[in-house]
Amino acid sequence: MVYTSISEIFEAFKHLKVLIIGDSMVDTYTYGAVHRMSPEAPVPVLSSERTEHRLGGAANVALNIASLGAKPILCSVIGHDLSGANLIELCLQHHLDPRFIVESKVRPTTVKHRMIAGGQQLLRVDDEVTDDLSAIDQAMLWKHISAQLPTCDVVILQDYDKGCLFPDMIEMIVSEAKAANKPVVVDPKFKNFSKYKDVTLFKPNAKEFDAAVPGTDLPLAERVAQWREDQGIAQCLLTRSGDGVLYDSQEDSGCLPARLREVADVSGAGDTVLSIAALCQAIHLPLRFTAELANLGGGIVCEHFGVVPLSSDRLMAEAAEDLLLLGMLRPAK
Repeated sequence: MVYTSISEIFEAFKHLKVLIIGDSMVDTYTYGAVHRMSPEAPVPVLSSERTEHRLGGAANVALNIASLGAKPILCSVIGHDLSGANLIELCLQHHLDPRFIVESKVRPTTVKHRMIAGGQQLLRVDDEVTDDLSAIDQAMLWKHISAQLPTCDVVILQDYDKGCLFPDMIEMIVSEAKAANKPVVVDPKFKNFSKYKDVTLFKPNAKEFDAAVPGTDLPLAERVAQWREDQGIAQCLLTRSGDGVLYDSQEDSGCLPARLREVADVSGAGDTVLSIAALCQAIHLPLRFTAELANLGGGIVCEHFGVVPLSSDRLMAEAAEDLLLLGMLRPAK
């Protein structure tokens, strides 16, 4: 289908069903004030005032997908603990279906605790286990994935190196998706970086790419193109924080600068970029347009502190005013 307006694209998003597989977590923010240093060590003492919990990781991707109007199906693993119950409650509050989240008896829910004072993060404490899933948890998760995958329009793999995704699981998902002719969009971390072969779109950030593909004399764009071809990946979208994004496929490649904004926090921006890219893949939009729209959306969430979902109305309004994006929708004369 040929889309002639931004509103048509966002309307098409509303008819999509998206399978999200990966590491979910709770992002916890403790806000307070610092008035003194500890007499026990040269560290500030935070007087706690309030604590806030938000969905993170794959659960935040599901929240972004829902915010963009599509239907998310979240397949993930949490612990049989208070934080897991908290994550389920957050899903219900945001009208996300938690039925396909496996409750493990042998691993905890991943939680990132952030201590905040004066708008600055003082410390982050992570509660997590990063081992691969147990055989029982693997089987339960795969049962959900194999049942839901045929009904979805696109598959997202959100890998935070917490153990939900591992080589055998990745291979099974990609194979099943290819057999069902479903695009696979990946946000990798370090551990499984080279395991994502033959996927539709691969979205690392620059730090992850440099760690996984050590520097050579080749410019970054050529390194990305070579990596993509070696891995059998159709498209790459590399996020570069303040330097914008780099996109590459057999048909098209280029770099887009970051949009000028008041950046409060980059947390969760990758989840937003991934969500937009997946929806664009599902309706077969060109990579350049995908990169532009994802770049725009990632910048919007950076204006907010902490991990927050994207406002679909805000993105649609800004996209509708963007002459470059609008020009991509107009047929050449």
